Amino acid sequence: MKTIVIGASPNPERYAYKAACSLKKHGHEVVLLGVKPGNIEGISIHTDRPELKDVHTVTLYLSSQNQLSWHGYIVGLKPRRIIFNPGTENEQLAEMARAEGIDTVEACTLVMLSVGNY
Repeated sequence: MKTIVIGASPNPERYAYKAACSLKKHGHEVVLLGVKPGNIEGISIHTDRPELKDVHTVTLYLSSQNQLSWHGYIVGLKPRRIIFNPGTENEQLAEMARAEGIDTVEACTLVMLSVGNY
């Protein structure tokens, strides 16, 4: 399953970093998108918005006010679902996604992985 982490950070203290590590450990294909270049466990962080196909999940680590410029890109990826991690809840984006048939979940990616319901 391909998962896109938006808001990825090379800072090991950030939840996006921890989620990327956990996703990789659980065998998921991970694409990292962020504002600062770097890498997480050998995976480069893209600072652009690459064209991606076959996206299963987008997991968000950007606050709602920092997501506005990402709305069209995220919906255009046509993921099966978007995970709004704590602090990233955004009803406007969630409505746009649901209108396109994309599932939305308000949950923590780390918790979902740890309990086996990712």
